[in-house]
Amino acid sequence: MAKQKQILVIKHGALGDVVQGFDAYASLRAGLVDTHIAVLTSPAFAGFMQMMPWFDEVLIDPRPSFFNVPATLRVRSLFRRGWDAIIDLQCSGRTAIYHRLFTPREGRWFGTAEGASDPYPDFTSVNNHHRMLIAVEMAGGRTLSPEEVNLDWLDDSGALCMAGAAVLIPGCSLTKPQKRWPVDRFAELATALYASKHEVVIVGTNADRPVADALAAAFPQCHDLVGQTDLIGLARLLRSANLVVGNDTGPLFLAARLGARSIMIMGPDTDPKMSAPTGTCCSWVKADPIASITAGQVLQTANKLASD
Repeated sequence: MAKQKQILVIKHGALGDVVQGFDAYASLRAGLVDTHIAVLTSPAFAGFMQMMPWFDEVLIDPRPSFFNVPATLRVRSLFRRGWDAIIDLQCSGRTAIYHRLFTPREGRWFGTAEGASDPYPDFTSVNNHHRMLIAVEMAGGRTLSPEEVNLDWLDDSGALCMAGAAVLIPGCSLTKPQKRWPVDRFAELATALYASKHEVVIVGTNADRPVADALAAAFPQCHDLVGQTDLIGLARLLRSANLVVGNDTGPLFLAARLGARSIMIMGPDTDPKMSAPTGTCCSWVKADPIASITAGQVLQTANKLASD
Protein backbone atom coordinates (compact mmCIF):
# COMPACT_ATOMS: atom_id res chain seq x y z
CA MET A 1 0.00 0.00 0.00
CA ALA A 2 1.40 3.40 -1.03
CA LYS A 3 2.37 5.77 1.76
CA GLN A 4 0.01 8.71 2.12
CA LYS A 5 1.52 11.98 0.93
CA GLN A 6 2.33 14.45 3.71
CA ILE A 7 2.31 18.21 3.16
CA LEU A 8 3.01 21.02 5.62
CA VAL A 9 1.61 24.52 5.09
CA ILE A 10 3.15 27.42 7.02
CA LYS A 11 0.79 30.27 7.93
CA HIS A 12 1.62 32.02 11.20
CA GLY A 13 -0.78 34.97 10.84
CA ALA A 14 -1.90 37.69 11.15
CA LEU A 15 -5.70 37.48 11.01
CA GLY A 16 -6.04 39.35 7.71
CA ASP A 17 -3.45 37.10 6.08
CA VAL A 18 -5.10 33.97 7.48
CA VAL A 19 -8.45 35.09 6.06
CA GLN A 20 -6.92 36.01 2.70
CA GLY A 21 -5.74 32.40 2.54
CA PHE A 22 -9.19 30.73 2.79
CA ASP A 23 -9.46 30.18 -0.96
CA ALA A 24 -5.89 28.91 -1.16
CA TYR A 25 -6.39 26.35 1.63
CA ALA A 26 -9.59 25.11 0.00
CA SER A 27 -7.92 24.92 -3.40
CA LEU A 28 -5.03 22.92 -1.99
CA ARG A 29 -7.44 20.44 -0.41
CA ALA A 30 -9.44 20.20 -3.66
CA GLY A 31 -6.33 19.28 -5.62
CA LEU A 32 -4.83 16.93 -3.03
CA VAL A 33 -7.86 15.06 -1.76
CA ASP A 34 -6.00 12.02 -0.42
CA THR A 35 -3.03 13.93 1.04
CA HIS A 36 -2.45 14.52 4.74
CA ILE A 37 -2.29 18.32 4.97
CA ALA A 38 -0.99 19.90 8.17
CA VAL A 39 -0.71 23.61 8.92
CA LEU A 40 1.89 25.25 11.14
CA THR A 41 0.54 28.37 12.77
CA SER A 42 0.99 30.60 15.80
CA PRO A 43 -0.84 29.89 19.08
CA ALA A 44 -3.29 32.76 18.48
CA PHE A 45 -4.75 31.07 15.37
CA ALA A 46 -4.49 27.39 16.28
CA GLY A 47 -8.10 27.13 17.47
CA PHE A 48 -9.38 29.03 14.45
CA MET A 49 -7.53 26.78 12.03
CA GLN A 50 -8.73 23.64 13.80
CA MET A 51 -12.25 24.67 12.80
CA MET A 52 -11.31 24.85 9.12
CA PRO A 53 -12.31 21.79 7.05
CA TRP A 54 -9.19 21.86 4.89
CA PHE A 55 -6.50 20.68 7.33
CA ASP A 56 -5.97 17.24 8.86
CA GLU A 57 -3.65 18.53 11.55
CA VAL A 58 -2.78 21.83 13.19
CA LEU A 59 0.75 22.28 14.54
CA ILE A 60 1.72 25.18 16.76
CA ASP A 61 4.84 27.27 16.37
CA PRO A 62 5.34 29.67 19.31
CA ARG A 63 8.04 31.36 17.23
CA PRO A 64 10.59 31.18 20.04
CA SER A 65 13.79 33.14 20.22
CA PHE A 66 16.51 31.15 18.51
CA PHE A 67 18.48 31.52 21.75
CA ASN A 68 15.78 29.38 23.41
CA VAL A 69 17.42 26.14 22.37
CA PRO A 70 14.88 23.62 23.76
CA ALA A 71 11.93 25.42 22.14
CA THR A 72 13.81 25.85 18.87
CA LEU A 73 14.64 22.14 18.78
CA ARG A 74 10.95 21.32 19.29
CA VAL A 75 10.07 23.44 16.27
CA ARG A 76 12.92 21.82 14.32
CA SER A 77 11.44 18.40 15.07
CA LEU A 78 8.20 19.44 13.36
CA PHE A 79 10.12 20.09 10.15
CA ARG A 80 11.89 16.72 10.34
CA ARG A 81 8.74 14.60 10.08
CA GLY A 82 9.40 13.55 6.50
CA TRP A 83 7.13 15.98 4.66
CA ASP A 84 6.85 15.41 0.92
CA ALA A 85 6.53 19.17 0.52
CA ILE A 86 6.44 22.32 2.62
CA ILE A 87 4.38 25.22 1.30
CA ASP A 88 5.47 28.50 2.83
CA LEU A 89 2.53 30.91 2.75
CA GLN A 90 4.17 33.19 5.32
CA CYS A 91 7.41 33.95 3.46
CA SER A 92 8.99 35.79 6.37
CA GLY A 93 12.55 36.13 7.56
CA ARG A 94 11.79 33.47 10.15
CA THR A 95 10.55 30.93 7.62
CA ALA A 96 13.62 31.59 5.48
CA ILE A 97 15.74 30.63 8.49
CA TYR A 98 13.61 27.52 8.99
CA HIS A 99 14.32 26.52 5.41
CA ARG A 100 18.05 27.06 5.82
CA LEU A 101 18.47 25.34 9.18
CA PHE A 102 15.63 22.87 9.68
CA THR A 103 14.60 21.23 6.44
CA PRO A 104 16.30 18.22 4.87
CA ARG A 105 17.77 19.05 1.47
CA GLU A 106 15.78 16.31 -0.28
CA GLY A 107 12.43 17.81 0.65
CA ARG A 108 10.52 20.19 -1.63
CA TRP A 109 10.03 23.76 -0.39
CA PHE A 110 7.60 26.10 -2.12
CA GLY A 111 8.47 29.65 -1.14
CA THR A 112 10.72 32.66 -1.46
CA ALA A 113 13.57 31.39 0.74
CA GLU A 114 16.97 31.32 -0.94
CA GLY A 115 17.60 27.86 -2.35
CA ALA A 116 13.94 26.81 -2.33
CA SER A 117 13.39 23.83 -4.65
CA ASP A 118 10.20 25.48 -5.99
CA PRO A 119 10.66 29.25 -5.88
CA TYR A 120 7.65 31.48 -6.28
CA PRO A 121 7.50 33.94 -9.19
CA ASP A 122 7.91 37.67 -8.66
CA PHE A 123 4.94 38.69 -6.54
CA THR A 124 5.55 42.44 -6.74
CA SER A 125 2.19 44.25 -6.83
CA VAL A 126 0.27 40.96 -6.56
CA ASN A 127 -2.50 40.87 -3.96
CA ASN A 128 -1.75 38.56 -1.03
CA HIS A 129 -4.90 36.55 -1.76
CA HIS A 130 -3.74 35.83 -5.30
CA ARG A 131 -0.17 35.11 -4.18
CA MET A 132 -1.37 32.25 -2.02
CA LEU A 133 -3.59 30.86 -4.77
CA ILE A 134 -0.61 30.82 -7.14
CA ALA A 135 1.53 29.14 -4.48
CA VAL A 136 -0.86 26.27 -3.83
CA GLU A 137 -1.52 25.81 -7.54
CA MET A 138 2.23 25.27 -7.98
CA ALA A 139 2.03 22.58 -5.29
CA GLY A 140 -0.86 20.71 -6.90
CA GLY A 141 -3.90 22.65 -5.73
CA ARG A 142 -6.96 23.01 -7.93
CA THR A 143 -7.97 26.65 -7.90
CA LEU A 144 -11.56 27.16 -6.78
CA SER A 145 -13.70 30.20 -7.30
CA PRO A 146 -14.78 31.99 -4.10
CA GLU A 147 -18.31 30.65 -4.63
CA GLU A 148 -17.01 27.07 -4.50
CA VAL A 149 -15.34 27.59 -1.10
CA ASN A 150 -17.59 26.48 1.75
CA LEU A 151 -17.51 28.91 4.67
CA ASP A 152 -20.45 27.41 6.55
CA TRP A 153 -18.06 26.38 9.33
CA LEU A 154 -17.94 30.09 10.23
CA ASP A 155 -21.67 30.24 10.92
CA ASP A 156 -22.84 30.03 14.53
CA SER A 157 -26.59 30.32 14.92
CA GLY A 158 -26.14 31.05 18.60
CA ALA A 159 -23.91 34.09 18.02
CA LEU A 160 -25.09 37.68 18.08
CA CYS A 161 -26.70 38.89 14.86
CA MET A 162 -27.66 42.53 14.24
CA ALA A 163 -29.04 42.35 10.72
CA GLY A 164 -28.69 45.59 8.79
CA ALA A 165 -26.33 47.26 11.27
CA ALA A 166 -23.30 49.33 10.34
CA VAL A 167 -20.18 47.83 11.90
CA LEU A 168 -17.16 50.04 12.52
CA ILE A 169 -13.67 48.72 13.24
CA PRO A 170 -11.70 51.67 14.71
CA GLY A 171 -8.64 49.70 15.89
CA CYS A 172 -5.68 48.15 14.14
CA SER A 173 -2.33 46.61 15.00
CA LEU A 174 -0.77 48.33 18.01
CA THR A 175 2.56 48.27 16.20
CA LYS A 176 1.17 50.32 13.29
CA PRO A 177 -0.95 53.14 14.77
CA GLN A 178 -0.33 55.20 11.64
CA LYS A 179 -2.83 52.91 9.87
CA ARG A 180 -5.64 54.17 12.11
CA TRP A 181 -8.27 56.57 10.80
CA PRO A 182 -8.80 59.21 13.53
CA VAL A 183 -11.57 58.64 16.06
CA ASP A 184 -13.26 61.94 15.20
CA ARG A 185 -13.62 60.76 11.61
CA PHE A 186 -15.19 57.49 12.75
CA ALA A 187 -17.52 59.53 14.98
CA GLU A 188 -18.58 61.68 12.00
CA LEU A 189 -19.30 58.55 10.00
CA ALA A 190 -21.20 56.96 12.89
CA THR A 191 -23.34 60.09 13.28
CA ALA A 192 -24.23 60.08 9.57
CA LEU A 193 -25.04 56.37 9.58
CA TYR A 194 -27.20 56.73 12.69
CA ALA A 195 -29.06 59.60 11.05
CA SER A 196 -29.83 57.30 8.11
CA LYS A 197 -31.47 54.79 10.51
CA HIS A 198 -28.53 52.41 10.96
CA GLU A 199 -27.72 50.84 14.28
CA VAL A 200 -23.98 51.39 14.75
CA VAL A 201 -21.79 48.66 16.25
CA ILE A 202 -18.08 48.88 17.06
CA VAL A 203 -15.94 45.75 17.26
CA GLY A 204 -12.34 44.84 17.95
CA THR A 205 -10.14 43.14 20.52
CA ASN A 206 -9.40 44.17 24.08
CA ALA A 207 -6.22 45.80 22.76
CA ASP A 208 -8.48 48.28 20.94
CA ARG A 209 -10.13 49.38 24.17
CA PRO A 210 -8.64 52.91 24.31
CA VAL A 211 -9.73 53.84 20.80
CA ALA A 212 -13.11 52.16 21.34
CA ASP A 213 -13.67 54.15 24.53
CA ALA A 214 -12.81 57.35 22.68
CA LEU A 215 -15.29 56.54 19.90
CA ALA A 216 -18.00 55.55 22.38
CA ALA A 217 -17.47 58.84 24.20
CA ALA A 218 -17.75 60.79 20.95
CA PHE A 219 -20.78 58.77 19.79
CA PRO A 220 -22.62 57.33 22.82
CA GLN A 221 -25.40 55.75 20.71
CA CYS A 222 -23.10 52.99 19.44
CA HIS A 223 -23.27 49.37 20.55
CA ASP A 224 -19.83 48.65 21.96
CA LEU A 225 -18.92 44.98 21.38
CA VAL A 226 -15.16 45.44 21.53
CA GLY A 227 -13.58 42.43 23.23
CA GLN A 228 -16.93 40.61 23.41
CA THR A 229 -16.83 38.40 20.29
CA ASP A 230 -14.72 35.41 19.39
CA LEU A 231 -13.85 34.95 15.71
CA ILE A 232 -16.90 32.82 14.95
CA GLY A 233 -19.22 35.27 16.68
CA LEU A 234 -17.53 38.14 14.88
CA ALA A 235 -18.01 36.38 11.56
CA ARG A 236 -21.76 36.01 12.13
CA LEU A 237 -22.06 39.67 13.12
CA LEU A 238 -20.09 40.85 10.08
CA ARG A 239 -21.99 38.60 7.67
CA SER A 240 -25.30 40.12 8.81
CA ALA A 241 -24.14 43.75 8.56
CA ASN A 242 -25.38 46.22 5.99
CA LEU A 243 -22.02 47.99 5.95
CA VAL A 244 -18.60 47.39 7.51
CA VAL A 245 -15.96 50.14 7.64
CA GLY A 246 -12.55 49.73 9.19
CA ASN A 247 -8.83 50.25 9.05
CA ASP A 248 -6.29 47.89 7.48
CA THR A 249 -6.99 45.16 10.01
CA GLY A 250 -8.02 41.51 10.16
CA PRO A 251 -11.77 41.84 10.86
CA LEU A 252 -12.21 44.01 7.76
CA PHE A 253 -10.66 41.27 5.59
CA LEU A 254 -13.03 38.78 7.22
CA ALA A 255 -16.07 40.96 6.50
CA ALA A 256 -15.05 41.38 2.87
CA ARG A 257 -14.48 37.66 2.32
CA LEU A 258 -17.87 36.89 3.85
CA GLY A 259 -19.54 39.09 1.27
CA ALA A 260 -20.48 42.01 3.52
CA ARG A 261 -20.41 45.47 1.93
CA SER A 262 -17.01 46.47 3.24
CA ILE A 263 -14.71 49.48 2.95
CA MET A 264 -11.11 49.65 4.11
CA ILE A 265 -9.64 53.02 5.09
CA MET A 266 -6.03 53.23 3.88
CA GLY A 267 -3.19 55.62 4.52
CA PRO A 268 0.22 55.73 2.86
CA ASP A 269 1.40 52.59 4.68
CA THR A 270 -1.05 50.32 2.85
CA ASP A 271 -0.56 49.39 -0.81
CA PRO A 272 -3.93 48.38 -2.29
CA LYS A 273 -2.21 46.43 -5.07
CA MET A 274 -0.93 44.01 -2.46
CA SER A 275 -3.23 44.45 0.54
CA ALA A 276 -6.71 45.42 -0.64
CA PRO A 277 -9.49 43.22 0.77
CA THR A 278 -11.03 40.65 -1.56
CA GLY A 279 -14.71 39.77 -1.75
CA THR A 280 -17.87 40.22 -3.76
CA CYS A 281 -18.78 43.66 -2.39
CA CYS A 282 -15.74 45.47 -1.04
CA SER A 283 -13.68 48.53 -1.80
CA TRP A 284 -11.23 50.95 -0.21
CA VAL A 285 -10.56 54.65 0.23
CA LYS A 286 -6.96 55.86 0.42
CA ALA A 287 -5.29 59.22 1.10
CA ASP A 288 -2.07 60.66 2.48
CA PRO A 289 -2.46 61.56 5.26
CA ILE A 290 -5.14 59.10 6.27
CA ALA A 291 -6.83 61.81 8.37
CA SER A 292 -7.74 63.71 5.20
CA ILE A 293 -10.28 61.03 4.28
CA THR A 294 -13.76 62.31 5.10
CA ALA A 295 -16.88 60.52 6.22
CA GLY A 296 -18.52 61.80 3.03
CA GLN A 297 -15.96 60.01 0.86
CA VAL A 298 -16.60 56.76 2.71
CA LEU A 299 -20.37 57.10 2.35
CA GLN A 300 -19.99 57.88 -1.35
CA THR A 301 -17.98 54.68 -1.79
CA ALA A 302 -20.57 52.73 0.22
CA ASN A 303 -23.38 54.04 -1.98
CA LYS A 304 -21.47 53.09 -5.11
CA LEU A 305 -21.00 49.54 -3.79
CA ALA A 306 -24.73 49.33 -3.05
CA SER A 307 -25.65 50.41 -6.57
CA ASP A 308 -23.17 48.22 -8.47
